Amino acid sequence: MTNNLGEINNTSFDLIAIADRFTLDGKVTDVRQYGSGNINSTFLVTLDAQPPFILQRINTRVFCQPELVMNNMCVLSDYVSQRLKQSDLSIIDRRWLIPQVLSTSQQQNYWIAEDRSFWRAISFIDNSQSFDTIQDIQHGQEIGYGLGMFHSLINDLPVEKLADTLEGFHVTPNYLQHYHGVINSNQIESSPEIDYCLKFISDRPDLPHVLESAKAAGKIHLRTIHGDPKINNIMIDCDTKQAVAMIDLDTVKPGLIHYDIGDCLRSGCNRLGEETKDWEQVTFDPELAEAILQGYLSVARDFLTDNDLEYIYDSIRLLAFELGLRFLTDNLEGNVYFGADYPEHNLARALVQFKLTESIEKEEQLIRQIIQSLL
Repeated sequence: MTNNLGEINNTSFDLIAIADRFTLDGKVTDVRQYGSGNINSTFLVTLDAQPPFILQRINTRVFCQPELVMNNMCVLSDYVSQRLKQSDLSIIDRRWLIPQVLSTSQQQNYWIAEDRSFWRAISFIDNSQSFDTIQDIQHGQEIGYGLGMFHSLINDLPVEKLADTLEGFHVTPNYLQHYHGVINSNQIESSPEIDYCLKFISDRPDLPHVLESAKAAGKIHLRTIHGDPKINNIMIDCDTKQAVAMIDLDTVKPGLIHYDIGDCLRSGCNRLGEETKDWEQVTFDPELAEAILQGYLSVARDFLTDNDLEYIYDSIRLLAFELGLRFLTDNLEGNVYFGADYPEHNLARALVQFKLTESIEKEEQLIRQIIQSLL
């Protein structure tokens, strides 16, 4: 889930009154900030006689058409809910939930305040928690299972039913073009960290194009994807320690499932986490990668093609590189996209991702062997 402390602290909102827009029964007793992220503002709403729910203010600078985001979420949740009700769905043998969009008293799935801020409410996944880093091998397997289950449930959801709410999202050549525009139009102040990043990008001219070239060649194709499957977007049951839901569905859209696979492993196999200050010690953990892929393939293998499998390694490498590229570009632009706690925060994040990419490259042979062994 996500929050943006600066955005909320600089503007006065009557959060209880906003939460009341989405409550048909019960009285709001508490509203407090919830989660840790970079885009939206998220709150947990507690009621006196009803289950709690999540209230979010959508960042409309990032999601320029939030109504389409909400439509995608409703299409997805309705589709998955129907699949979960099918008695012959053999892949479901445990608790699995999909967040539900809550309506206002006017039967709208969002509310726009007088200041044009955009709000929505979604159901809360009870008795569950998320983690910013993988705790152990079992947790890694559950992270993979969670993504695999999500993909299995939406694999047949036609992409034509979804709007592309973030055009160009994860299309790395576009990010590279924007990056070149930024460095060509700004005077970049040199530092050892900046110089490392600039050289890292220039040394890999072909990497940004690997998945888009495969798509253009017809080797891989568009499917419905989550779009942001970091490990803290996969909820774990507090009792069973099993994956029970994927949350943060703003980025659900047509895309390549390799974006999801690569991003999940990128975020999951860095034991130091994305916010570590010790970036030079960041490494990619093949043991965690094997655990995630084992869990993923246990439910996703049946709908993956040979070409899909061929590009798994490339997706892991690319998604780490891509995020580093985006963090660096945002730093050079003055932190206009990602939230930042201090001026060089996004530069520090970029260094982590580039060091992770470097480690992935060093482990290429082993990663490919792991993938092959699991098949």
